Amino acid sequence: MAQPDSANVVFNLAADFVNQTNRHIFLTGKAGTGKTTFLKYIKENTRKNTVIVAPTGVAAINAGGVTMHSFFQLPFGPFVPGTKRGFTDDIVSSTDRHSLFRNIRFTNDKKALLQELELLIIDEVSMVRCDMLDAMDAILRHFRNKPLQPFGGVQVLFIGDLYQLPPVIPEDEWTLLSQYYNSPFFFDAKAIEQQPPLYIELKKIYRQNEQEFIDILNRIRNDKVEGEDLQLLNKYYRPEFKGNEDEEFIVLTTHNRKADDINASRLAAMPGKLHRFEGKIEGDFSDKALPTELVLQLKVGAQVMFLKNDIAQPRRYYNGKIATVTEIDEDEITLLLSGSHEEMKLGKETWRNIRYHFNADENSIEEEEIGSFTQFPIRLAWAITIHKSQGLTFERAIIDAGYAFAPGQVYVALSRCTSLEGLVLHSRIGFGSIKTDPRVIEFARQESEPNEMVVLLEVERKKYQASFLLHLFDWYKMQALIKSHAIWIEDKKIPDFDAALKMTRYLSSVIIQQAEVAAKFTVQLHQLLDVVAQTGETEQLEERITKAVGYFTKSIYEEMIVPLREHTEEVKKAKAKKYHLQLMSLESDFWVKLQQVWECAYGDIHFNKGLTDYLAKRTGTDAPVAAPAKAKGKVEKGSSRRGSLELFLGGKTIGEIATARNLAASTIESHLAQCVEAGELELEKFVPEGIVKLIMNHIRDLGATATGPIKERTGDAASFAQIRAVQGWLQRKQREETLQE
Repeated sequence: MAQPDSANVVFNLAADFVNQTNRHIFLTGKAGTGKTTFLKYIKENTRKNTVIVAPTGVAAINAGGVTMHSFFQLPFGPFVPGTKRGFTDDIVSSTDRHSLFRNIRFTNDKKALLQELELLIIDEVSMVRCDMLDAMDAILRHFRNKPLQPFGGVQVLFIGDLYQLPPVIPEDEWTLLSQYYNSPFFFDAKAIEQQPPLYIELKKIYRQNEQEFIDILNRIRNDKVEGEDLQLLNKYYRPEFKGNEDEEFIVLTTHNRKADDINASRLAAMPGKLHRFEGKIEGDFSDKALPTELVLQLKVGAQVMFLKNDIAQPRRYYNGKIATVTEIDEDEITLLLSGSHEEMKLGKETWRNIRYHFNADENSIEEEEIGSFTQFPIRLAWAITIHKSQGLTFERAIIDAGYAFAPGQVYVALSRCTSLEGLVLHSRIGFGSIKTDPRVIEFARQESEPNEMVVLLEVERKKYQASFLLHLFDWYKMQALIKSHAIWIEDKKIPDFDAALKMTRYLSSVIIQQAEVAAKFTVQLHQLLDVVAQTGETEQLEERITKAVGYFTKSIYEEMIVPLREHTEEVKKAKAKKYHLQLMSLESDFWVKLQQVWECAYGDIHFNKGLTDYLAKRTGTDAPVAAPAKAKGKVEKGSSRRGSLELFLGGKTIGEIATARNLAASTIESHLAQCVEAGELELEKFVPEGIVKLIMNHIRDLGATATGPIKERTGDAASFAQIRAVQGWLQRKQREETLQE
């Protein structure tokens, strides 16, 4: 799990803004300041329904998300905000709002997902065009039915460095779009003008620790480079240098073809046998998003670099670390790490391609693996393009960019290096090569200071808590839930259809009554929250919400869950299997709403003290509450797996559970693997003893975290979920043993 630097104040403030407010955030920082670590930390720690998108397939895979175009069904031509003027489609094919929605084909599940989306993370936003951001904004406003709110009320976290490579836009398209936008950058989108994000910059640099080099990079980044800086850099101009045998250098160049030619020629010139390793694509995984070659060609002595960080401790390598191949076997490659005498055996790794779906049972957005790519996490590394080097770290690099520097390329190339001593230039750097767009510098003036952020955080946190309370007592979803149930039973063969229809109509009448009470209460709640904001007095707010919590939890339990349970028992006797599972799912939804109301909070104020805990009746116990329960803001994501666990322990097969919950079988397997890791399910009940032994044997050889290599060896004998279950069980046992010591 990604862990923040506890001493990094800005990192932690930014995380609080994402998790505790609804404010849009632009999270930026110089190369090596931990932007990727921040993204992973938020993904692993937020309780918000989250989707991650990126502008390219490779960036999406690396971020653990999906591409913007696939998720939003974006047009491939320019998007024109409002009505087109001055140009026609004869000049350049473009899309406006009307044609945008005509070409979108979202499923009902996708529409529900967009409705429940709370946090959208856009990685590598420096490459995102302003018109594409406005297209995403238009889609969210439309499908969330919130036309006046930027991004339909969804919080957006933008991550990227605008001082690196800019968005690419063809000249003919910019001729059209320049009528509407000041620049191609995302910050000139109309949605950003309406609601600018909070500009937060990470400052602490983890890649370089040489202050002189850091200062030069900062001045290049900010277009304030001095003659002395260039004079110092050009001391490393050595056009004849090609590297040496003792130290591994990588060439950074501007074009793919040149990098490929260098790698191919260096490999061909080496003696020895050529080994070919063909990657394995399973399911849906675009060949345009492959993080390394589908067919990896290597020889002993080849220079390679890692494409992933080592998750073992202590960490032996990182993304961009150089190594030399010393031995090649069928399933393993032995590498000598650059800068040391340490050798390591490397197995294959697996990259996942996911899609998001909405789990209506648990009110959560979940990931579903739809494909994977398995290959050794390395590539030939005598050369790489500057563009592909973004995010990588090199101890020694030869920068061969000629005079074809695009804006940001000098900074990207230089900032890949950890020190000046590891730098070699094949072309001199002059003032003309240092190009920083003045519009980027102007936008950067919006940066927030930490002391300002502390004050703003408290204000935004209260706004978010207030909006959450108001959303909690909105009964729209409950009404949609019973309506969906009524539609479901219409064409089903149910033994006693009249009884089923009667129950559905009864539940509908109860929900309508609750909705009327909730609507009246939210009017009062608006007024009470205004009073709190103006005076700070919370006594009346606490009194009224406590009464509301008592009313709604009692009504949900006594008027909905109890009658539904009685009806379910009758259905169980009649052996109407599908209808029985549908009723169990409906009851689970009612419990989710009851829990959300029960656990609601406003800051440190909880509203269930002294009330009857109807949640306890779910397990058959009943006791009044002596102290307030800890508020969670929303149902924790683990509750989704518990829904699958209950059905599994009830004797249902994985296929039956998948059908009942309208989820993929792989998602159910993933839930059960999580339950094993959490100690909620015995390992042997999910993974047969023989398969456990098989997986354990490979864990002894490859290590406890090598999921991809283990799957390669087990083949179809074990699924990814079974492997992860055994790994999780083993890690939990190790933690328990450590605590006992």
